[in-house]
Amino acid sequence: MPSGSKRADFVMLSVDNSPLGRQLPFVLSIVAGSVDIIGFLALGGLFTAHITGNIVVFAATFVAGEEASLSHLLAVPVFILVLALTRILAALLERARIPSLLPLLLLELLLLVGFFIQGLVAGPSIKPNAAPMVLAGMLGISAMAVQNALVRISLTGAPSTAVMTTNVTAFAIDLGEILLAQDPGRAAKARERARSTGSAIAGFIIGCALGATCQHFGGLRSLALPISFLLAAIALGLAAARRQSSSRR
Repeated sequence: MPSGSKRADFVMLSVDNSPLGRQLPFVLSIVAGSVDIIGFLALGGLFTAHITGNIVVFAATFVAGEEASLSHLLAVPVFILVLALTRILAALLERARIPSLLPLLLLELLLLVGFFIQGLVAGPSIKPNAAPMVLAGMLGISAMAVQNALVRISLTGAPSTAVMTTNVTAFAIDLGEILLAQDPGRAAKARERARSTGSAIAGFIIGCALGATCQHFGGLRSLALPISFLLAAIALGLAAARRQSSSRR
């Protein structure tokens, strides 16, 4: 029976030891940033990657006595449910000795394509509270829930690709460590963490900028942008899987 560490090495891709692993969080951050801004602009302020924002919007509309959006009401429970189901799927893959990264990336792609198709069906006249758009929003939230889970499950040492508050906090603290630490070893570790976290922050900002620009001209059809980046992430995952497989032989 393989030990726990060997089992972890088999099912996870290390960001620290793999160049491909370091590139994946950057690409996935572009996906999250673009999906989040496209959903926000097209679906009445719905956050697909930034779930905390939906709680704030729902609370604000409730206190103001305004009609609460069904999408904002469903966002958090749907996100939590998909996280749980993704963890169960990853556990089943692990038992079968199947690395979870690629299957989870493909699951995210399937959900994101569903979001895109719903946007195409709706056409240019989008009503955020209409049933097709609520379904579209939940597909987007589900895709981002899978991405949040796979970063924690399948990419060891990776920063969050969707929660930038945590990343900015960690980045600022590591900058302080680099500037103030008297121990060169601590400064070197902080520098490595800052490089990884800064890459995710930059990717998210780039994704937001690209997504907002594309959404302005194409509406929900602009979801083709994050889908293309997710395909690039899958290509990186395939290359990493091949390297892992060859290194185990």
